[in-house]
Amino acid sequence: MAADIHFNSFFMAGFECSSHRRTDGVRLDLIAATEHDRLVREDYRTCAELGLLSIRDGLRWHLIEQAPGRYDWSSWLPMLEAAAEAGVQVMWDLFHYGAPDHLDQGSAEFVEAYAAFAAEAVRLHRSVTGRAAIVCPLNEISFLTWAARAGVFPAIGPDEEGWLKRHLVSTAIAGMRAMRAVDPDCRFIWAEPLINVRPKTPEDARAAEEKRLSQYNTYDMLSGRTAPELGGSPEWLDALGLNFYSDNQWYLDGSTIPLGRHDYSPLADMLIETFERYQRPLLITETGGEGSARPAWLHYVCDEVREAIGRGVPVQGICIYPIASFPGWDDERHRQFGMLSAPREGGKREVYQPMADELRRQQALLERSPARRASRAA
Repeated sequence: MAADIHFNSFFMAGFECSSHRRTDGVRLDLIAATEHDRLVREDYRTCAELGLLSIRDGLRWHLIEQAPGRYDWSSWLPMLEAAAEAGVQVMWDLFHYGAPDHLDQGSAEFVEAYAAFAAEAVRLHRSVTGRAAIVCPLNEISFLTWAARAGVFPAIGPDEEGWLKRHLVSTAIAGMRAMRAVDPDCRFIWAEPLINVRPKTPEDARAAEEKRLSQYNTYDMLSGRTAPELGGSPEWLDALGLNFYSDNQWYLDGSTIPLGRHDYSPLADMLIETFERYQRPLLITETGGEGSARPAWLHYVCDEVREAIGRGVPVQGICIYPIASFPGWDDERHRQFGMLSAPREGGKREVYQPMADELRRQQALLERSPARRASRAA
């Protein structure tokens, strides 16, 4: 059975760390674009002051391995040092969509290179920090699979239904085996979209339900429920991460379902269904709103999570993601997300006070929650 993970805080902060190439060939690096690489010490310190003592952040593999098998950790070591200085716990995304340019992501060499890189990363983490790493091996396998087939990302591998998802799951499992071989105590969290799809007409009901259930394909393969030849096992699922935003519910081939509409599924019910399927601890690994909607969205998510906890679901945390405003992938429009602004004059970020106030309110409500106190005592 997979081991539980201790998190330093229930409320967490996540830094946008996508590093893929767009279909036009432009390499994104959101850690650099948000200046988080330059401000990492201040960013972690601010998170700690807000009570966000657990953080989700990422490595930039394309910077670390610019030549096959040769690693330059200079982009990561300052982040490890900053985390130690601020007293925060960081969960590291090893692959947030972006791979080195010398690798074909659809090849067998990619699997081998990822496993070697992942093993070296957890080895270095142990040697620098003295602690086992908590990592997200591959971010959003389901979304990456869809994006590569839909033309949002460059195509990967053969145009064969199901091939890419199996390939990415195989890659993740090879990496986890390599990581556990060098540090058996390293732990794995995941981040997969949590969705709801409804039919527009009665004739669409079966197709909509098939689409909705497809959200479980990745976790089914990782846990060995399906495609056991890939090497899936419950031991790979230390904690199931679920990414949930306001547009995660939609009508089949149609528009987003607004919050409050009769077809909108309560988040608590979705969490209960996922827990009943896998019997593993859950995390909200990504959630957040934009602009003035930010506090209201956090309010909704927290209410639903407390409801799920009260109904017996072991939700271990909520990650505000991204915690800092960022430029969009395609149009570079600055998105006002999370709690921290883009750097202002003098290189400092500002805290969005309405969001900070709502966070304090939710932290207090959580501490007073009988179900939460009971789950912590257990």
